[in-house]
Amino acid sequence: MVEKTLEVLNRAGIHARPASMISSVASKFLSDITIEKGTMKINAKSIMGVITLGATYGTKLKLYASGPDESEAANTIEGLFKNRFRE
Repeated sequence: MVEKTLEVLNRAGIHARPASMISSVASKFLSDITIEKGTMKINAKSIMGVITLGATYGTKLKLYASGPDESEAANTIEGLFKNRFRE
């Protein structure tokens, strides 16, 4: 299992477009990918789940990936966050 701490760096936070990007990228991997905010844990492959996190600028999230391509999955999603979802 791979675990990463991610920070929302784009000013608008995770709204519909970034949530769509996260779920779209996560769905390309075989691994189980979850994102955790406080006590809330969601499936990263679900756009509605990602939106319900309500992650605003500066929010820290935990990413967990478990499966055959876990490292690639975690690194790719981390790249979205570091790139500020191309905003």
